[in-house]
Amino acid sequence: MTGWSRRRILGAALVAATVPLVSAVPPLASSARAAAGEWPFRRGVNAWPWFALTREFPAPRTDYGWPPFQSQRPVPTPADLARLRASGLDFIRLPVDPGPFLAADAGQRADLMAMLSAAVEAARAADLGVIVNVQANGATHYWNPDRMVSSTSAPEFPRYQVFVGEVAGMLADMAPGKVALEPVNEPPQDCSSDAWPKVQAALLTAARGSAQDLKLLVTGGCGSMVSGLTALDPAPLAAFEPILFTFHFYEPYLFSHQGAPWMREPVYRALNNVPWPASAGTIEKTLASVRARMAQDKERSDEAKRAAYAETERVLKVYFDAEPDRRFIDGYLKQVGNWADRNGIAPERIIMGEFGALRTDTRYRAAPNPDRARYIADVRQSAEAFGFPWAFWDLFDGMGMMDDTTRALDPAMVEALGLRMPGD
Repeated sequence: MTGWSRRRILGAALVAATVPLVSAVPPLASSARAAAGEWPFRRGVNAWPWFALTREFPAPRTDYGWPPFQSQRPVPTPADLARLRASGLDFIRLPVDPGPFLAADAGQRADLMAMLSAAVEAARAADLGVIVNVQANGATHYWNPDRMVSSTSAPEFPRYQVFVGEVAGMLADMAPGKVALEPVNEPPQDCSSDAWPKVQAALLTAARGSAQDLKLLVTGGCGSMVSGLTALDPAPLAAFEPILFTFHFYEPYLFSHQGAPWMREPVYRALNNVPWPASAGTIEKTLASVRARMAQDKERSDEAKRAAYAETERVLKVYFDAEPDRRFIDGYLKQVGNWADRNGIAPERIIMGEFGALRTDTRYRAAPNPDRARYIADVRQSAEAFGFPWAFWDLFDGMGMMDDTTRALDPAMVEALGLRMPGD
């Protein structure tokens, strides 16, 4: 879940689910491996920040401290993984920041690859499948998506491509059928760009050169949004079978990302108390909460806050007028279902790789937690109704289902995800 420019799209997202679909394309021809393949990933969770939250040095340096990952970051223990499996989850999606691997010398890189291998083995020991996702950090000054995967001419694309091949080779013989590789997280290219298909093909070629039968995940541009996947022509990708498809879902962002401090648009900073569904509250109550939050903001000028409030008022009016609810989510995911039907792709091969919403706690003031639970349940149930596997974002942090310190599972999230509390 990186900071892609899509998040400037506020009101338009509320009506996107009703936009007519593009004309049909010829069905995807199934290869023998695709037809015979098993697709074991059904219900998962993202295990960020196991291989994220790094200790990079400031510019002009391009390297990291050693070890490169922050020691205080929450990392799942074997007991945590066992409890996730007991809850009913069957896989984890493991985001891996490639920066430390690409900046390391040969010895450090070998150590990092051993750490990654051990993490996969730990998940497999808990009977969890694993999707390893190479997830570049957009906030890093050097090893970021623009420098690595913006095009095949990006300055660090060759190194990134080699790394994808190395990871594929490492995973090739690890629990065949139960592990997969996703070479890029949320491609930064526009849906209509011809750069992303070239980047994806080059990375899939590198992966397939190291692992002939490893499951690979492919996606569309536009940060893996629904519109990116439905714009993707899957026919050329048949050469890389066995493959799975993936997309991310956070619409409407006005709800899922309210109060998120990493958002670029100024409306999100003070946004809170946005209800789900919209009919569960009123614009007046939400705006009162926004004003109270802005009154506590000592960093922005009064002029900046007035401008932010005016924009917040505008987009909230769009939100409440649209009355988003479960039907809104169904309308979005139906676009994916229609795309799958047109291309002869079974829904169990299309993973909703991220979905979630920021919670209100001691660090964040965001969605009311009962509304958050209703939203998560609606998205999960809609995905399952269409037959799509899913991976919740996230295990830890402000969108998490497990407390960073106590490791207690959030009962509301467990219920919303249709899981069970371990031991029940």
